[in-house]
Amino acid sequence: MRELFTRVEEKNEISIEVNLEALESKEMNPWLLSVFVKNDALEANEESYEEFLETKESLIIALEHNQRAVYVGSRVVDGWSEFYFYSYDSKRLDAIVKNILAPSEYVYESNIVRDTKWGFYEAQLEPTELELCHIQSAKIIFLLQEEGEDLEISRDVEHYISFETPTQKNRFVNTLDLEGFSFKDEISTEDFEHGVALVNNHNVTEIEVQKIVSTLFEKIKIDHGYYEGWSTLLINEDEE
Repeated sequence: MRELFTRVEEKNEISIEVNLEALESKEMNPWLLSVFVKNDALEANEESYEEFLETKESLIIALEHNQRAVYVGSRVVDGWSEFYFYSYDSKRLDAIVKNILAPSEYVYESNIVRDTKWGFYEAQLEPTELELCHIQSAKIIFLLQEEGEDLEISRDVEHYISFETPTQKNRFVNTLDLEGFSFKDEISTEDFEHGVALVNNHNVTEIEVQKIVSTLFEKIKIDHGYYEGWSTLLINEDEE
């Protein structure tokens, strides 16, 4: 499953695509292949960009089919698209990359190192717990857009939090001092019996949701809780 998110490093915004299912093959693939491709196509016309994406998929298919390599993700940094794979063997990787990219006339370079513990994946590609929250938020926002919702309209949004113990839950509720948030109900989830639903009235643009979730997430962690996500009603349905 590929997921997209952005990460800020030293004031630079980095676009990341990560294959969250890749870790299932960690024990079998100790070699890290890095392929850097100059991505001028991202700033060119739509046709050039589509060709670039086709080349990317051709590279992934070739490495996965011929070398049983696993595509773990990519990053877009400083005008380069960086593609990363883990393989059971280091042989033939460069030859496969050359076979795909040399005819395309893209400027590229590749490198192979041993990374048995998948340190690069965990440090540079794997999303943090908060980034996973933002990924889930982006999916909800996309569905709202598909329904024709005006994301700028403020509405009641429920945010769900869970705790491992009732003491943690009660301490969080009793000391809740986040502006705009109010306690709505107690809840339980499949993994945690002790949870709460909070409500806040705000718009559901990506910028606003990320700000709200980040603020709430920081507060939750003080009491060792887990952010479970959010939901809201469609404004269009309310009007009907």
